[in-house]
Amino acid sequence: MKNLLVAAGLLTAVSTSAFAEDVSGKLVLYTSQPNADAQATVDAFTAKYPGVEVEWVRDGTTKVMAKLRAEFEAGAPKPDVLLIADMVTMESLKQEGRLMAHEGADISAYDPAIMDTDKTYFSTKLITTGIMYNTNAPMKPSSYKDLLKPEAKDKLAMPSPLTSGAATIHMAALTSNPDLGWAYYEGLADQGANPQGGNGGVYKAIAGGEKLYGFVVDFLPIREKLKGAPVEFVFPEEGVSAVTEPVAILSTAQNPDAAKAFVDFLISEDGQKLAASQGYLPAHPAVQAPEGFPARDRIKLMEFDPAEALEQDQANKIKFTEIFGG
Repeated sequence: MKNLLVAAGLLTAVSTSAFAEDVSGKLVLYTSQPNADAQATVDAFTAKYPGVEVEWVRDGTTKVMAKLRAEFEAGAPKPDVLLIADMVTMESLKQEGRLMAHEGADISAYDPAIMDTDKTYFSTKLITTGIMYNTNAPMKPSSYKDLLKPEAKDKLAMPSPLTSGAATIHMAALTSNPDLGWAYYEGLADQGANPQGGNGGVYKAIAGGEKLYGFVVDFLPIREKLKGAPVEFVFPEEGVSAVTEPVAILSTAQNPDAAKAFVDFLISEDGQKLAASQGYLPAHPAVQAPEGFPARDRIKLMEFDPAEALEQDQANKIKFTEIFGG
């Protein structure tokens, strides 16, 4: 019996190795990663799977999805794999039956809250939104509510959820928090906040001293602080929201074996170390965070339900526009 078990184990190892060697052909990737990160990701994957030729298209998530929607309409979707900003977009594709489940993916090490239980999309990193402030500011905020204090009056910068996917997720997370809710956003409006544009503009306004406080994605101030910028990033006591740059396989994938290998690579420890080397917080709890970040277990994620956020998305944006103007 023991010999049979050993033989079975060897057979499994051989078949797994054979699978790795058999993965080949063209893989089409649509991604919203920055160009340099996308190229590094593709290079690392093809180093492991030299038989695969990756053709990739890069743009912002909104534009990637517009392109993909046009291809759906034409009945000719091109990508095998999507690697884009947020779970809400993936949830919409899942509900339309556009995604292929990858039952064999190993997500046992991950926080279940950032993974689809049906294994149709998989979070690959945590790009959190919290509070940024200029180090010359008179107050050091530790809570979202600190931004409602007099010291922050007319000194706030925020990305708009009408422009930024991360800001949309942040709005959904904060307004569904019973201690904050829409009353919090009304308070920000009373403070003179004028949400506009994306995270880059918010970073520049606060780093330059035009504004002193605001919401922004973590890596901008954390990276620039290391270079000497007068900025700090705070993970507030209530927690942070996160876009998780999920990866998914389309149900129409032409090369599902290579697509599954790509997903497996991104959520493996090697793939997660690559994310960390690019300056992002890895989603895998065992992989060390980049310099400037706290350890993963010290970062509290706010509760977030992508299906609920998808259902409420239009109503949320209408409510936001009523408060701030659009």
